[in-house]
Amino acid sequence: MDWVSVIPPLVAIFVVFWKKEVIMALLMAVLCSEALIAFKAAGQHLVLAPINSIERVIDVAASPGNTRILLFSVLVGALLAYIRDSGGVTATVNWLIGKGVAKSRRQVGGLTMFTGIAVFIESNLSVLTAGIFARGLFDKFNMSRARLAYIIDSTSAPVCILILLNGWGAFVLGMLDTYELPQSSVSILWGSVPLNFYALITLAIVVYTIVKDKVHGPMAREDDLQAQSETPLETTPATKARFMLIPLFTMVSSMVGFMFWTGNGVLAEGSGSKSVLYATVLATAVAYLLLISHRQFTHQQAVKTGFKGMGELLPLVTIVLLSLTLGSSLKILGTGVFVSGIVGEYLPVVLIVPMLFLAGAVMSFTTGTSWGTFAILIPIGVPLIETLGLPPSLVIAAILGGGIFGDHCSPISDTSAVSSIAAGCDLLTHVRTQLPYALVAGSLTLVAYVIASIVMIG
Repeated sequence: MDWVSVIPPLVAIFVVFWKKEVIMALLMAVLCSEALIAFKAAGQHLVLAPINSIERVIDVAASPGNTRILLFSVLVGALLAYIRDSGGVTATVNWLIGKGVAKSRRQVGGLTMFTGIAVFIESNLSVLTAGIFARGLFDKFNMSRARLAYIIDSTSAPVCILILLNGWGAFVLGMLDTYELPQSSVSILWGSVPLNFYALITLAIVVYTIVKDKVHGPMAREDDLQAQSETPLETTPATKARFMLIPLFTMVSSMVGFMFWTGNGVLAEGSGSKSVLYATVLATAVAYLLLISHRQFTHQQAVKTGFKGMGELLPLVTIVLLSLTLGSSLKILGTGVFVSGIVGEYLPVVLIVPMLFLAGAVMSFTTGTSWGTFAILIPIGVPLIETLGLPPSLVIAAILGGGIFGDHCSPISDTSAVSSIAAGCDLLTHVRTQLPYALVAGSLTLVAYVIASIVMIG
């Protein structure tokens, strides 16, 4: 497939910024992608594109991993409703302020970032835990939900790709193990940590934002709007902090246990999608039992509250489903492979690593998936290591960082949608406010890879 393979993601991005409607954008992109696939396939007519689009959604939903992501996204709505409507969030905020742990905006931001770092075993769990935990605190100190979404999104993926004792590390390690490399896969992967400039710079910018308590661009406007708003976001009277803390502790601790269990005793080999779903189900059940046993809700009230919370997240869950569908369709169309071709065969050697970073960013931006980017670009980058003698850790770091960079910028990324769910922020607002920060980090990273290539490759 040639240049036409980039048309569907361009359609999605155009409609997003034109109509400010993500679901319509994703639907149009899926229809466009399926029409192109039908056009290239022998014996198929373009009128079948809508039917093929429906079947693509069904195929994606039939995947066990995707189904777990969708169920997890729906159940999070029930969990959020339980801890919010029970008064647990308000009580936790008051308790933290009373203990002096969160008595300033800087402390609240630092606590949020620390929570995201501590839960490094799975990126979705990291954003979910930090987002749920900090929502009420951000409201209390009059900070926008867009700032919260930025902090948790820009903390989770960089931390997961730097610490590596998780599914991210196992995924990349499994791909590297299939090649004959001058060093062991483990040493190459750990060697990429100090060279993953995008992840390190992004975390540094988050720390700057927290310590200086300053935001810029569209995010500053969101904070101004929050400061001018006279409508309180938290109206539920405080009850018991345990209604929030116990379900959250259950989710995090059981996630670790399920990662060990699904990985047969090895944390890094555990299934992230299985573990986060099981942990969310258990946490939701614990929250329900707490509210019933303390007579906070009747059974009927708890069921009604749970379904109300699920309903609130249905638009975002639809976005997650359609972004997964688009990713599946673009894989067949060959978009990722075409975009990766920008690396080319005749680039100067010192520009190969910076171009791999850019290729990863463009691919992740247009497809909405960083893991899919890793799966396509690592098989392209590793042969370059073998044939041109490039530093293995530098090449791998550029690919991993590029994938995360593009993901942070993309309005069709499922990670952006999950971050919006966790923070209670509009998806487009989150993407629009995070974009300037990601572009600054990406620009600095590109310069860093040029310098590193000159020094390490010559």
